[in-house]
Amino acid sequence: MKKKAIALRYNEREPAPRIVAKGADRIAELIVKIAREQGIHVEQDPLLAQTLMGFEVGDCIPEEMYEVVAQILAFVYKLKTGEWHGEEKDSG
Repeated sequence: MKKKAIALRYNEREPAPRIVAKGADRIAELIVKIAREQGIHVEQDPLLAQTLMGFEVGDCIPEEMYEVVAQILAFVYKLKTGEWHGEEKDSG
């Protein structure tokens, strides 16, 4: 099975997360390497990656993918804010 990677960016001004990079094999490895170097969370979901490979870079994710992507984004947000382990960061 080929390794695949999809990079998504979410901007509140857009209707949905947008595909900003995608690739297989060596390109997938490069996408993951760059993400990790930039401190970007890498989620492994082969089914989601395979599904999103059918769309083009620059496309917003389709509406039928909103729920699964929203769950991933919520998880990443909780990791970043420390809420995942009940370690909420100080708000003040």
